[in-house]
Amino acid sequence: MSLADELQKLDELRVRGVLSDAEFEQSKRRLLAGDDLPPALQAVNRFRRSRDDRWIAGLCGGIARSTGVESWIWRLIFFVLLLFGGTGLLLYVLLWIFVPAE
Repeated sequence: MSLADELQKLDELRVRGVLSDAEFEQSKRRLLAGDDLPPALQAVNRFRRSRDDRWIAGLCGGIARSTGVESWIWRLIFFVLLLFGGTGLLLYVLLWIFVPAE
């Protein structure tokens, strides 16, 4: 359902008296701001590669900023995963491709 459809439904509820004007405005602000996403999805949408804390692509710096864990720990995790059949390298390259920069 598009944003325009959602706003039209909210307006219809306000006109019918189901929503007060204050509730309508609050719902409209929430809908336009995109705050209806669960916190986990909001965190994923905010995840970006770091431009400041980077060695190769800035992934570990970006993950560190999102999680609050130091970036050197994430570098160590990727290195250990690299030792287990190259999983760390594959994961790093995929994240490098799909995660946008700041």
